[in-house]
Amino acid sequence: MMCRCLPSLCDTIFKNPLVVGGMLMAIGVFSLGFAFTAQYGFNLHPCVLCIYQRWPYGIVIALGALAVFMGRKNPKMAALFIFMGAVAFLVGGGIAGFHVGVEQKWWKGTESCGVPDFILNGSVEDWQAMIMNAPAVRCDEIPWSFLGLSMAAYNFVLSLFYALYAGTAAILITRKANRL
Repeated sequence: MMCRCLPSLCDTIFKNPLVVGGMLMAIGVFSLGFAFTAQYGFNLHPCVLCIYQRWPYGIVIALGALAVFMGRKNPKMAALFIFMGAVAFLVGGGIAGFHVGVEQKWWKGTESCGVPDFILNGSVEDWQAMIMNAPAVRCDEIPWSFLGLSMAAYNFVLSLFYALYAGTAAILITRKANRL
């Protein structure tokens, strides 16, 4: 026998713009919190592609807040912000997928992914300046993995899952608003 509360829970999780907006904000905060904990707590310095993967989560936090703000008065507008969150997750997933390809050496990364040229051809002062600034982290090296998957690979899968959730919620909220 199926729990009678399950349909109500699904309605809340997928059709309430306040809840969905709050979930988007929570996903963004948790994901960025995880990334910053890895960086500052465990000394896993990010490469440039890792930094690029953080931006969509910041955008999703803002879009989730807008969805919560608009949720009561204008659910269709909230659904638009939630849909934009789904697009942001897809962009983040695309960046993460590209990063996985670079890690696996399926293709080359961007110009900023490698070690700067002055490392090979620079002066002692250039070397000292680089050492005193941020560490040069290559995009094609995997500093941490779990079950054979890098952080970029997990981000790729989770971003696609989050995009599916946000996109589905945006459609269901719009349908519900059209029926009212």
